[in-house]
Amino acid sequence: MPKLKPEDLERITEKVKRTMILREGTGRAKITVHMGTCGIAAGSRAIMSALIKEIEEKDIKDVILTTSSCAGLCSREPMITVEVQNQPPVKYVDLTPEKVKEIFDKHVLSGEIVKEYALAFGSERVP
Repeated sequence: MPKLKPEDLERITEKVKRTMILREGTGRAKITVHMGTCGIAAGSRAIMSALIKEIEEKDIKDVILTTSSCAGLCSREPMITVEVQNQPPVKYVDLTPEKVKEIFDKHVLSGEIVKEYALAFGSERVP
């Protein structure tokens, strides 16, 4: 195994910092990917990867990305909950990476709820 160089450690540190800010930071929006066993089996890892890609490609710094366990609607997985400041939370269901990209662009970045993928509005509270 090759030895790590200082620049390798800096790169790793920066990547970990970005991940931690996404999971624990404060922001104007929070996206929760429901990743219980049912969600994972239905494809929530692909959803999480698509969201990480959107955030990294667009260099978004004020959106929190986190996970939770099962939301109790296993048949509607994969799902996410989007909480945008000053708006009720929205639970999106039956997702694909393509649908998540549309939700990210329209709801998270522009504040426009994507009703055709939404199951519930206002069922949760922003902390």
